[in-house]
Amino acid sequence: MRGTETKQATMLSLLSPEQRVPKDHPLRRIKQLADAALQQLSPVFDQMYSAMGRPSVPPERLLKASLLMAFYSVRSERLFCELLDYNLMFRWFLDMNMIEESFDHSSFSLNRERLLEHEVAARFLAAVVEQARATGLMSDDLGSAQEPSLLQDLLCPLFHGSR
Repeated sequence: MRGTETKQATMLSLLSPEQRVPKDHPLRRIKQLADAALQQLSPVFDQMYSAMGRPSVPPERLLKASLLMAFYSVRSERLFCELLDYNLMFRWFLDMNMIEESFDHSSFSLNRERLLEHEVAARFLAAVVEQARATGLMSDDLGSAQEPSLLQDLLCPLFHGSR
């Protein structure tokens, strides 16, 4: 029997992005590593940002967004922000609520200088890679073809251009 197509989407949902990401999805492990690395960098963020003024997009979100852009080959910050409007997995990875607005693409440009000046992006990536190696998600040899790992495949282009 043919099912009927409903034209109206549900207007109220009591569902979180957490519930929509499969329990065995590889990003779950990477999110844990990224969150741990960002926790270590929290004192640096406190020094970088003033306690007064207009709040910016949290640097933690910008750094994690950069990982997603690399992992999913998102070609621009503008496109990433557009995808963020409707991609539940991206929202989950960035700890965003369903009703929270996506940040503007210019947030990357405006905060990149600050993140580079304090070498936070490099420290973040180094911490994620170090934890990935320690937990077996990435081998010590980025060029090893014997047993490619998830992070190795995702991060190689960041270190060596395209494979």
